[in-house]
Amino acid sequence: MKAAFLTGVRTIEIREVPVPRVVRDDDVLVRSQAVGVCGSDLHYFLSGSVGGDRVSYPFIPGHECAGVVEEVGRGVTRVKPGDAVVVEPAVSCGTCDQCRTGRPHTCRKLLFLGHYGELTGGMAEFALAPERNCVPLPAKMSVVQGALAEPLSIALYAAGLAGSVRGKTAGILGAGPIGLCAAMVLKAEGAGVLFMTDKVEARVKAAKVAGADWAGNPDREDVVAEILGRESLGLDIVFECCGDQAALDQAVALLKPGGTLVVVGIPIEPRVSFDSSKVRRREIRVQNVRRQNKCLEKAVGMIHTGRVKPDFLATHFFKLDEAGAAYETAAARRDGVLKAIVQP
Repeated sequence: MKAAFLTGVRTIEIREVPVPRVVRDDDVLVRSQAVGVCGSDLHYFLSGSVGGDRVSYPFIPGHECAGVVEEVGRGVTRVKPGDAVVVEPAVSCGTCDQCRTGRPHTCRKLLFLGHYGELTGGMAEFALAPERNCVPLPAKMSVVQGALAEPLSIALYAAGLAGSVRGKTAGILGAGPIGLCAAMVLKAEGAGVLFMTDKVEARVKAAKVAGADWAGNPDREDVVAEILGRESLGLDIVFECCGDQAALDQAVALLKPGGTLVVVGIPIEPRVSFDSSKVRRREIRVQNVRRQNKCLEKAVGMIHTGRVKPDFLATHFFKLDEAGAAYETAAARRDGVLKAIVQP
């Protein structure tokens, strides 16, 4: 089969490799049909280190993966050949202290699809996953919608960590795919006035499509002053979705006393900082987000029922042989790209 390998910084090679073999009773072989390029994938693509960890090349990336079941192990009953599925990329052990207490996403032995040194990703003609990680797609859902359900699940989890959002004023700093998914989730869950920011004008416009009541560009205006001019008491919740130090500072400035900062973005640098006086005096709660926890099936359901409509996120489509162009387009935020989808 063909597979796209990240072989170095800004370097992708298409190679021929054997098709993964169904060996375990719970193995499911999926023919990849839609694989999203995620922001975390771009960290691997643009930098030889992420959050202080060195990236080990080469490897096959791609964890936002949906497709059709090709073959199953003899113990598989949840799906069968021909079924459309989206793959939950985090494979947990099920037995450690974290798994036993309902936190499989922080499993001590967690393996992740498309993460260097762990599991082979979906940026290939076929991908292998355990049965428990294959979520069936309803008949009316496309595989592209299936791939979009994965980032939507992260937004769902982040919103849940913030507590009840109903009627709350909220900000989202960073209108990439995760931020836009967060906007759709907040509106679907009954949040109040929503403010969004991004440095890319196409994404500022997309924020309005996702449900933002106001959106602005921090490179062109004082977004803190603009938002506080509309909500003088500050915001209840701010989601930082871009991994940028300036955005973290803006988030703290925007929050009212007792407010919650939800850190979703992944900084390139291993350390970030807060103004301790502002955070302490206003008793701001800081909540970090680690991927998602058991939200993928709910994300599929929200798309299927029309509670969220993420189709506009999939702006650019590429063949597997064009994976390098997909990554370059997404990294440069070129041509109004929101989500680049590779279709092996």
